[in-house]
Amino acid sequence: MKKPWLFSFYFVYFVGVASFRPYLVLHYQSLGFTGTQIGLIVGVIPLVTIFSLPLMTGLADKTSRHRLIMSLSLLMSVLILTIFPSLETFLLVFGIMLVETIFRSPVMPLSASATMFMLGDRKELYSRIRLGGTLGYSIAATGVGLLVENHGIRIAFWTAAVAFFVAFLLSQKMVHSEDHEKLKGRGQVSTLLKNPHFLLFLVLGFSGGIAAATLNTYLFPYMKELGAGESTMGLALTIGTIVEIPVLFFVSTFLRRFKAYYIVIFAICMIAFRFLLLAVATSPTVVLLIQLLNGLNHPLLSVAGATYADEQAPSQFRATAQGLFNVASAGIGSAVGGFFGGLLFEHLGAKGMYLSFGIFIVFVVLIVTVVRQFVLNHERKVVQI
Repeated sequence: MKKPWLFSFYFVYFVGVASFRPYLVLHYQSLGFTGTQIGLIVGVIPLVTIFSLPLMTGLADKTSRHRLIMSLSLLMSVLILTIFPSLETFLLVFGIMLVETIFRSPVMPLSASATMFMLGDRKELYSRIRLGGTLGYSIAATGVGLLVENHGIRIAFWTAAVAFFVAFLLSQKMVHSEDHEKLKGRGQVSTLLKNPHFLLFLVLGFSGGIAAATLNTYLFPYMKELGAGESTMGLALTIGTIVEIPVLFFVSTFLRRFKAYYIVIFAICMIAFRFLLLAVATSPTVVLLIQLLNGLNHPLLSVAGATYADEQAPSQFRATAQGLFNVASAGIGSAVGGFFGGLLFEHLGAKGMYLSFGIFIVFVVLIVTVVRQFVLNHERKVVQI
């Protein structure tokens, strides 16, 4: 019974994420932090994963201590979120969130690599396992909102701590690799980066991360420019979440028929298409219709990307490969999208920002396609020789 345990883990883990992440900025504001201080916490801290995530996933692969590192990551998050509401000074909050980000960053790469290993030759079912996360997030987003409204914002962090502890218990059922799979030697990151196909894939993941950060950060200000109210903004999120469900359920069928790489390309193209549509939208109603494309964007990219990373990685580098994919998308891509998105939003407006990023993503896809074809042609010539 592998799948129920895995599904339950993703469900509970994303309940934890949905319980506290949306309330962080509100909590910082309640502490009287300035805009600059909040910007430092929100914008700078995630950059640490560029360095910490490859180190932690690489250590897990090198020592075959995947479960231990994942357990420590979840338990550290439980401890930090339990005491977090009692901290009031900026330096303490900044420091504790820095530690929390470092420790929690390998949870998703390690869980993805374990899921792929446990599914064996049924890796296409990863999307249905990952569906548990979407359901958990959507349910918690509503339920925790009611708790916060009645009991105050601290309950959000304590709820997340409880959810992460349950996720820790469920993670003990995960199997990350065979006992004999030990990493021989060093340099697992450089080994993966020497694979041109994997390197081009990371470039695609980077563009997807830019898109996710831009949508998550600037969608509401964009809708406000178009005259949308808070209820319409909430409806946009609801629509975006609901359309993920059928996509994640049925994408396994497409993964059986098509290569994961082509689904990655399709997801990136749909992201660019969505951005170009947002650049010409004229009303909040049009934006709600565009939200129907959400399931074909980052959710599809995350599933196909995790599948492709697992395909490209040697068996002893699975966690490292997932970590690099997360660094490219959630680390570097998110940082670039958040920073340059703000500059473009300020100087060009929301529509100009989405148009610029849409054109950039199209350019990335074209460059990657041309370079990949060159690599394939070169490999064919080598084989013939």
